[in-house]
Amino acid sequence: MVRTIAAERSSKTADGVLELKLAHSPDSDDAFMFYALATNKIRGEGVRFTHQLEDIQSLNEKARDAVYDITAISFHAYAYLADTYILLPSGASFGDGYGPIVVGRGSETLRGKRVAVPGKMTTAYLTLMLYESDIEPLVVPFDEIIPTVASGAADAGVVIHEGQLTYSSEGLKKIVDLGEWWQGETGLPLPLGGNAIRRALGRRIIRESARLLKESIQYGLDHREEALLYAMQFSRGLDSPTADRFIAMYVNDWTLDYGGRGRQAVQLLLDRGFEAGVLPQRVEAEFAE
Repeated sequence: MVRTIAAERSSKTADGVLELKLAHSPDSDDAFMFYALATNKIRGEGVRFTHQLEDIQSLNEKARDAVYDITAISFHAYAYLADTYILLPSGASFGDGYGPIVVGRGSETLRGKRVAVPGKMTTAYLTLMLYESDIEPLVVPFDEIIPTVASGAADAGVVIHEGQLTYSSEGLKKIVDLGEWWQGETGLPLPLGGNAIRRALGRRIIRESARLLKESIQYGLDHREEALLYAMQFSRGLDSPTADRFIAMYVNDWTLDYGGRGRQAVQLLLDRGFEAGVLPQRVEAEFAE
């Protein structure tokens, strides 16, 4: 394991630049967010990034071994990573009155039912357990949840990413929108995922990385048409207007900066996860400055 980790972490290039391994999911919203960095529209001082694309559950699992320098993570997973990673102040995805959607072939109750989930370290799973813990979870890759439910292999499923906009085309019905439910319970947006950086990189590198990530997000928002064109290659068949709608849901002012309410929402999610017995310990969310 040590050899694998070393191969993935930062290294100095021949010209003395620190090359950081930056991992995120191959989704249109993340692609939009990292567009400026991935295409060298902006450059850092003494650092550059090698991008690694993996699904969020894989990233959550690899973060437990600190495989990447900077990584997208679910806030659920952060509870297991806080000693090694600190949250960057930009790059979060919030569901502001919307979020992962539990779907089924009918509008049945979830109690005692088999529910397909995109991984047990995802925020979707944590929020589902806060909503209804008496279920039988079935871990399924996120892009197979809709067909799994449609086929009858699961009674219901939690859809994330673009599936939140396309599930009805497969004949499925919404049972509950977990982001809507969370906002009704707390008055806050549902914090889904963020970007975290290894503490061991030190203050200077963390600050420079935080600056670059925020600039990349701002660049995409300021140059929406070209950033959307780039992100379309990761949109899994969505047309341009639908992809733009999805990106707007998860790359917005919350993504530029959590703000006080955003940070409060993250802490409340972690606290409620602990109180419900889903998380093994109470965790304090810490943000790089």
